[in-house]
Amino acid sequence: GWCPLSPAGALTTQLLVEPPWRPAVLWDQVTLTCQGSGTAGATTWYKDGQLWWQKGPDHFTVTESGTYRCDRRGTGLSPHIRVFNERLVLQLPAVPLVEGDTVTLRCRG
Repeated sequence: GWCPLSPAGALTTQLLVEPPWRPAVLWDQVTLTCQGSGTAGATTWYKDGQLWWQKGPDHFTVTESGTYRCDRRGTGLSPHIRVFNERLVLQLPAVPLVEGDTVTLRCRG
């Protein structure tokens, strides 16, 4: 399922990632979804700190590595997510973790 990369908040913009593992890797066919209570259909995307896609869709499949974040008018900028183009990666679930949690790691290549 979809997992937020930041804690849920009523008045914040969140960036969701599928599949729900981090770090995200390009060859996983990562889909990013911008979610917030701001204006629907008015999503602005940023890549590597630069305006990248104005009035874009709420979700898309990533085709280039980089650092992404989105903006929904009314709830502001999301946290960022970096999508890597690595051959080998150690991943953990893209959910908030606290000390003492049991977590499954994945080594993938």
